[in-house]
Amino acid sequence: MDFLYVKSLHIIFVVTWFAGLFYIVRLFIYQTEAEKKSEPAKEILQTQYKLMSKRLWYIITWPSAILASVFAFWMLYKNPYYLQERWMLVKLAFVFALYFYHGFCHNIFKKLQKDSIKHSAFTLRIFNEVSTILLFAIVFLVTVKNAVSWVWGVVGILLFGILLMLGIKLYKSIREKKSWEKAEKEILEEKHK
Repeated sequence: MDFLYVKSLHIIFVVTWFAGLFYIVRLFIYQTEAEKKSEPAKEILQTQYKLMSKRLWYIITWPSAILASVFAFWMLYKNPYYLQERWMLVKLAFVFALYFYHGFCHNIFKKLQKDSIKHSAFTLRIFNEVSTILLFAIVFLVTVKNAVSWVWGVVGILLFGILLMLGIKLYKSIREKKSWEKAEKEILEEKHK
């Protein structure tokens, strides 16, 4: 098979792999938040989120991770000189981190399938940004192809990560404020009845 076809297939499955990783953690967050709902909403939502997670995880995310890897190994087999490039070695380190992240997601997935909620929705929101940071690192390394620039890239990624965390905290405080204001409004309406 022509190298460009293999590269195209690799890119497609990397995209679907990341899509699965981005969305699975969102489903974890929704399932965790459903824990605070009253019945029957709690059971209905958690059952639905478990089903959605299972389908996403086993039909899209895992197959995409495997196929992205198969095509990556195929490209490296056809072009072993890539392994002599420093940028590729740094990229592979980030890919290894991505596999570790995937494994951690799998662990959370298994626990949530058994209704064992170990992480707060806020912790999962922060955890969700790890895949974004890894995506930025990998794409910049592949595009720039410069091992020296990766130092600046990592600094940029860390700064980007800090900005993401601050954004998450701001979002959480805005959400809590709106929730508090809504509760106050409901209390005032009850008093006026």
